[in-house]
Amino acid sequence: MKLLIWLLRAVLFAVLLGFAVKNSGIVELHFFFGTAWPLPLVAVMLIFFSAGAAVGLSAALGIYLRQRRDLARLRNEAEAMARQPK
Repeated sequence: MKLLIWLLRAVLFAVLLGFAVKNSGIVELHFFFGTAWPLPLVAVMLIFFSAGAAVGLSAALGIYLRQRRDLARLRNEAEAMARQPK
């Protein structure tokens, strides 16, 4: 199974490397006040992919932390109820 996973990783790496080599053309990002950055297309896509992943993870982090807090509170309540004499 580990060999299959490493093989899949190698194939994914090769596909992404080929994609990066084929899309190495320069694009210009135009900002306000006439500023522009010339960057390779792959770099632009990587920047925006990373930014999207960071935004998605930060949105999920709040929900994850709230669920952990609620779970800890419920565990404490369950332990307190289990300690009470019947």
